[in-house]
Amino acid sequence: MQRTYVNKAKAGEKIKIDGWISARRDHGKLVFIDLADTSGILQIVFTPEDKELLSKADTLRNNDVVEIEGTINERPEKMINEEIETGKIEMQATSLNILNQSETPPFEINTDGREINEEIRLKYRYVDLKRKRLQKNIRKRHQFIQSARNFLIEQEFIEIETPLLTKSTPEGARDFVVPSRLQTGKFYALPQAPQQFKQLLMVSQFEKYFQVAKCLRDEDTRGDRQPEFTQLDIEMSFVNREDVMNLNEELIVKTVAENYPNKKILRKPFPRLTYAEAMEKYDTDRPDLREDKDNPDELAFCWIIDFPFFEKDKNNKWTFTHNPFSATIPEHHQMLMDKKNIEKITAAQYDMVLNGYEIGGGSIRNHKPDALKKVLEIIGLKEDEIKENFGHMLEAFTFGAPPHGGIAFGLDRVVAILQNEPNIREVIAFPKTGDGRDLMMGAPSEIKEEQLKELKISYVPNRNEAI
Repeated sequence: MQRTYVNKAKAGEKIKIDGWISARRDHGKLVFIDLADTSGILQIVFTPEDKELLSKADTLRNNDVVEIEGTINERPEKMINEEIETGKIEMQATSLNILNQSETPPFEINTDGREINEEIRLKYRYVDLKRKRLQKNIRKRHQFIQSARNFLIEQEFIEIETPLLTKSTPEGARDFVVPSRLQTGKFYALPQAPQQFKQLLMVSQFEKYFQVAKCLRDEDTRGDRQPEFTQLDIEMSFVNREDVMNLNEELIVKTVAENYPNKKILRKPFPRLTYAEAMEKYDTDRPDLREDKDNPDELAFCWIIDFPFFEKDKNNKWTFTHNPFSATIPEHHQMLMDKKNIEKITAAQYDMVLNGYEIGGGSIRNHKPDALKKVLEIIGLKEDEIKENFGHMLEAFTFGAPPHGGIAFGLDRVVAILQNEPNIREVIAFPKTGDGRDLMMGAPSEIKEEQLKELKISYVPNRNEAI
């Protein structure tokens, strides 16, 4: 007999169902259980006609994994449960196979979980993920990403994977590094974003690229951040700023409408504010434009444009405000090439903001090597440093780099807002703590001395500083 999912059960059928016990109720000579699988919940009744079967059912506990065969019947009218999809039917069991028994869970999973200490939830995340709220979050995340993917494919974008082992270059955050066993003394870096690879794909004549990409940044503890997060990464050739913004606004509007029809987008097209206007009016470049900030179903999108390209760092040296690969707005290109009025140079940068959070950012890029080199010179890189860190990009741009630009959306943040969750950990299957610890796996952890010797790495005991 083939397995049937709970939500496909129909009155009159004899079926087999596999799943988890989510509840058990003893009613005199009857035992009722709620069986859960990926599709929903079905009530199953064990009757006294088969005493051995009833006795076996009496041993069941929550989270036990079982295989049950039986007949689907219509429930008596007074027993109908309108709150679940299968509320008008139930199964009368004829056989029970206990596939695996469960220990008592470390916490209750039939609540929304907000009352439970988060570190305990993260330590037992595989249990925590059983709760209905997190099941819904992860499934809605999948659906949102799939909708975005379908939209882009319809627009003739192609999905291309880029490497996770790459080169360390100064892009604004600290890299995670990976020692090479075969190249002694050398290290890979995990990508902060696929930025350089997606631009190189434009050189390679893949005019429309996207990727659901893992990004990794070794940042200090910063509230609602994760050392690894997921971007919807997009790049396009032969475009200007308006082309990129218009397409991605359409993507977001259609994807939200498809997955969250109850949400109201307050203004379409999205309002546009310059960085200067946003700072003057709202004192932030991530303004919350909702009319009622207590209404979670209001979505106030806006674009922030015309960012300063450069700013002074704590050492009073010029640095980029977003990334070094942006182009200027067309009228400021010559200022960049002359390296004059640096504080006035405006980047062809655009951020999408939702309800007070930046959810995506991008720019038109410098596609000519001399313009990119000027940016690197302004931020203080010497000739040898430019060649070492970005020589591969400068060389690639001499082989027919088209005008191009793109954007990257922070998928964790977008889904968290749409799911009305307070932080991104609630929409990530296996998140880490704010300080980057994986309490479930026990990472980061020490590695064996043999591994260190193989990698030719030693460290200062008690200080954990590589030398």
